[in-house]
Amino acid sequence: MSKLLLKYISIIATIYLLSMAIDKVTIQSTPALFALGLVLLIVNLLIKPLILLLTLPFSIITFGLFTFVVNAWTIMIADGFVSGVNMGGFINSLLAAFIIAILQHILRDTSKARH
Repeated sequence: MSKLLLKYISIIATIYLLSMAIDKVTIQSTPALFALGLVLLIVNLLIKPLILLLTLPFSIITFGLFTFVVNAWTIMIADGFVSGVNMGGFINSLLAAFIIAILQHILRDTSKARH
């Protein structure tokens, strides 16, 4: 499976699971969830590298942990573009970024184990 597809699956799964676990994370429709996944992929490809470059000193000082904050910002940016999904703030976006990173790692390891 390609990296982008794995990332897309992990984004959609994470947002869906968070919407079931946290009341402030709401999804009004399935197409809105899929749209958020697509918009987040585009934001990660186009805007995230620039934000990472601008925040490089903070990432160095925090030994890379600041990238979770950058990931939360990208989720909040994507949330602003999609009207049918509401992440409910920075903390929920940070939690989503953390879970997405874990899911991507798990999916990447399982796809490597099959080959």
